[in-house]
Amino acid sequence: MNQPFLVPSWPDRHFTPQMGSPCRARFLQSPEVHRPRFFRGLLFALGLVGFSVHGAGDSPNTLTAAERSEGWRLLFDGNSSAGWRAIKKSEFPTNGWAIAEGCIRHLPKGGGGDIVTTEKFSSYELRFEWKMNAGGNSGLKYFVDETRSVHPGHEYQLLGPTTTAEAVRDLKHATASFYDVLPVQTNALPRPPGEWNQSRIVVRKSKVEHWLNGEKVLTYDLESPEVKAAIAASKFRGVAGFGSVFPHPILLQDHGGDAWFRNLKIRTLAD
Repeated sequence: MNQPFLVPSWPDRHFTPQMGSPCRARFLQSPEVHRPRFFRGLLFALGLVGFSVHGAGDSPNTLTAAERSEGWRLLFDGNSSAGWRAIKKSEFPTNGWAIAEGCIRHLPKGGGGDIVTTEKFSSYELRFEWKMNAGGNSGLKYFVDETRSVHPGHEYQLLGPTTTAEAVRDLKHATASFYDVLPVQTNALPRPPGEWNQSRIVVRKSKVEHWLNGEKVLTYDLESPEVKAAIAASKFRGVAGFGSVFPHPILLQDHGGDAWFRNLKIRTLAD
């Protein structure tokens, strides 16, 4: 459907976690290597539009007056597991997940299983921030059907690659792809491991958008023959109802790694 893209230069860096915090990281590189203009320009643009980027005086997991007037509300209050539960259960997991430093955190190799919102949604815009360490793997899923034994929903893939080559090795499994079904369509890349990324998912009935760090990276329509063919060619081809539209919870995946989520915000959209 979409041709592979050419990505800007992203110098290889050596990843070194900082002491004292599992969610902070720094990158060591030679003095002559600098962050590409692409990233500097993108970060500057994000600062101008104010898309989930926090400056001085801003607080995570809060809503501005403008956001409230636009219908936004929080899916996570920054302090508790209220509004979340273990998939197929009524309570939040007792292990594997923690509320820490204003984040929903999945602990490395902590278990606990996936978690979902207690509320279901149809047409909506969802924004969230996330980060993970090098080599990390997680996902946010929507169109989630809890009656399935496997593959409960569509996955917005979340990864912690350390180089451009790693980030684009397999575009149907890259960050912000429709995992194993559709590749990303632009040259946007996740930020280096340990740095916050801003993601956005827009669902209007059968039409879906994926955004990454201020850029729309994928659009698709579940009613299109191309998308139906892509699902039929994926690992989900035998999953009953996969690719259909229905009210659903939002899911954060337990993939075994250390993953952090904050600023989960949603607003209902007119069909």
